[in-house]
Amino acid sequence: MISYKELGLVNTKEMFAKAVKGGYAIPAFNFNNMEQLQAIVKSAVATKSPVILQVSKGARQYANATLLRYMAQGAVEYAKELGCEKPEIVLHLDHGDTFETCKSCIDSGFSSVMIDGSHLPYEENIALTRKVVEYAHQFDVTVEGELGVLAGVEDEVSAEHHTYTNPEEVIDFATRTGCDSLAISIGTSHGAYKFTPEQCTIDPQTGRMVPPPLAFDVLKAVEEKLPGFPIVLHGSSSVPQEEVETINKYGGALKAAIGIPEEWLREAAKSAVCKINIDSDSRLAMTAAVRKVFVEKPAEFDPRKYLGPARDNMEKMYTHKIINVLGSDNKLEC
Repeated sequence: MISYKELGLVNTKEMFAKAVKGGYAIPAFNFNNMEQLQAIVKSAVATKSPVILQVSKGARQYANATLLRYMAQGAVEYAKELGCEKPEIVLHLDHGDTFETCKSCIDSGFSSVMIDGSHLPYEENIALTRKVVEYAHQFDVTVEGELGVLAGVEDEVSAEHHTYTNPEEVIDFATRTGCDSLAISIGTSHGAYKFTPEQCTIDPQTGRMVPPPLAFDVLKAVEEKLPGFPIVLHGSSSVPQEEVETINKYGGALKAAIGIPEEWLREAAKSAVCKINIDSDSRLAMTAAVRKVFVEKPAEFDPRKYLGPARDNMEKMYTHKIINVLGSDNKLEC
């Protein structure tokens, strides 16, 4: 059993309370490799922002559970090396689907876990979430539950249709499970292809597709039922069109990739939404930079020469999100 406190990590309890009170959201960036981690930590330190390092079940298998533990510990030490004496870094399991997966993460040093029972019948979701909470809270690990289903595909998470969160269920769910935060469904979606062109309208000024509006009425109703309770938005990448265009320019084939407009996320961050998940935007920023190097310098074979620009492009994206979308900058006394 490895305690996250031994690694210098924190759980989400205090940072969420501050975010709800302060009207901003904590960045929850998924990572799979060293370059992503370096970019996240550099951005968080430069902006003085708390940050959540998210690892999906697939990413954990890809990177290796033991290496991830040391990478998280390294992230804390790297932040200190960069000048932040008291970084606030969470290692979080994204979309844990079984009690066993959550337990394994808790035992290996994760400071926060998500148990996603949203695909189960309501009572089974409650029972599974409660089981994870009872285990996690013994070790001061925070737990995120989920009500409602997001459409889209990302890693092992897949669903064809949205099921919006029922505000009438949130009090019962939060009370009976004891979860520390709640992911809800209001129309965001996993992956880079969040909406079909048929679901969108065309912006007459830019010619770009605009997705259907988020169900802010559902968010407001949830806030009224659970005032001050930490709410989480999954599937919140904006799918920057400049990155999509770069990828396509240099040989890619990302057609009709559409994300969540950043102004909608800014609005959500000012509410009880205190954690916003971003994964696809990092993948796009990385891929765009790598493709550009491969086309412009076809003789290049040193990974540092294409992963370095990819890391820089991701850092730029993370910094933009922290300052201009989530509003979590300058919240640390580094």
